Amino acid sequence: MRKTLAMVLLSTSLLGSACKAKRSDEVTQSVEKETPSGKVDRAEAGGSASVNASPAVVSPAPAPTERHRYLADVDAKSRVGGAGQVAGEMTADPTAGNGFKDYGKNPWTKASEDRLSTFAADVDTASYTIGRRMLNEGNLPPAASVRPEEYVNYFKYAFPPPASTASPFAVVMDAAPSPVDPAKHILRVGVATKAKSAQERQPANLVFLVDVSGSMSSEDKLGLAKAALKVLTQNLAEGDTVSLVTYAGSTSVILPPTGMDKEKQILEAIESLGAGGSTAMGSGLDLAYEQAMKGLKPGVISRVIVLSDGDANVGSHTYQDMLTIIEGRAKEGVTLSTVGFGMGNYQDETMEQLADKGNGNNFYIDNLGAAKKIFRDELGATLEVVAKDAKLQVDFDPALVARYRLVGYENRDIADQNFRNDKVDAGEIGAGHQVTALYEIELTAAGKQAKAPLATVRIRHKEPRGTTATEAAFPMVGGPAATFEQASSDFQFAFAAAAFADILRNGTDAEHWSLDKVKSVAAKAAGNDADKKELVALIGQAQTIKNRSASR
Repeated sequence: MRKTLAMVLLSTSLLGSACKAKRSDEVTQSVEKETPSGKVDRAEAGGSASVNASPAVVSPAPAPTERHRYLADVDAKSRVGGAGQVAGEMTADPTAGNGFKDYGKNPWTKASEDRLSTFAADVDTASYTIGRRMLNEGNLPPAASVRPEEYVNYFKYAFPPPASTASPFAVVMDAAPSPVDPAKHILRVGVATKAKSAQERQPANLVFLVDVSGSMSSEDKLGLAKAALKVLTQNLAEGDTVSLVTYAGSTSVILPPTGMDKEKQILEAIESLGAGGSTAMGSGLDLAYEQAMKGLKPGVISRVIVLSDGDANVGSHTYQDMLTIIEGRAKEGVTLSTVGFGMGNYQDETMEQLADKGNGNNFYIDNLGAAKKIFRDELGATLEVVAKDAKLQVDFDPALVARYRLVGYENRDIADQNFRNDKVDAGEIGAGHQVTALYEIELTAAGKQAKAPLATVRIRHKEPRGTTATEAAFPMVGGPAATFEQASSDFQFAFAAAAFADILRNGTDAEHWSLDKVKSVAAKAAGNDADKKELVALIGQAQTIKNRSASR
């Protein structure tokens, strides 16, 4: 149902993009979700002790009970500010025309009624870099733009090597009391794959599909896109090939498939790009896939990389046509990733869903450092998928866990009964990618007394070109840490990132959380990691902006 709903709403978003001038006068706001009981639960997040999980024999999962993640009875009139939209509808930044979608917020769930939490792996990071840009410009990001899992997964954490050759995954599960609410605990579930060196990576057949429409004319759009492509090109290797396709009112092949022995020619083609015209993304896709199919063969990564502000408002294809084309090509072996640029008409949901259908990842580049992180430091993970349609299912012990709430992953929710349905699309994990999920939980009386494992995580995935999934189970080893301070620094920092995001998106459970406390936790756990220290600074920026607004 989640996928069907997304397609319907996204088709609507394309039409809205074509009528941007009219839409810019509309003020829309998102609405908070209630729990199934209609009551609003308020809670806080915490940390945990670091305990590595080990693989176990897969056992049948308990019979699932369908969870109503998205409440069917949300009254359309229950809106914030009088002119808002219910969760799940497209929202637009009323001051700049940017399009985001509010997926709502996961409700608290009683483990005795539904012990299973199932979701697709997500390693996108666009939400974090969008938030970073806005905070650095002196603005709080729109609540609908904030996806907590993308804040958490932007950062790197320590993982042990995979414990078994039968599974590509290393898994960490740990828990500890919350640092902001002594009545609650936090459970962390972390999954990682082994990184590959440049020598180990498969050769890549890449097509750069660049939006050169008039809306891309600013330096933070096409100018930064060109700089990013130069970084990527300079980090490719012998055996890799690059094609360059542009789209605006019409489409062009600027560079046919070209090997890295002609790197100078590739860089000159990138530098020659200029902006002007309307946006025919659909026709551009046709031409890009035509180039990509020329190099499609076993043992070679074939990927289209779309660089755009997502404003696809003109073309021969409908939005649904584009999704169908992308999904079909992904099944043939050509994946697609999206890289977003700029603000003012940025269509976040469009970019995310194109990448989702293309079995790729969605990024947003706000500065040259972000380009280097994606296309230099993490190039192997960016290009090479090692686990396709990856799903995670956390099985809570209801004797120990009374209630749980998954922080984020709302748009990655999968019905429990579809965990073993291999036709259901899920997430893709690259070589060296990490997926971390945080749960806020309440323990039962027995759980507070015991030091026993609280849950088991099952991971189901397909090989990159496979059609049949395999499954492995990893039970938690040991119980929660006695105090938050005894948790690992990675755990503590992951909590801070998730809590910060939950505050930014006005999460009901986070409305009483202190940014000062979250900043203190992040600062102590960041160490000398430059990326993590940056988050500490961003929390300080948010404090300044909130204080400035409160004083007016």
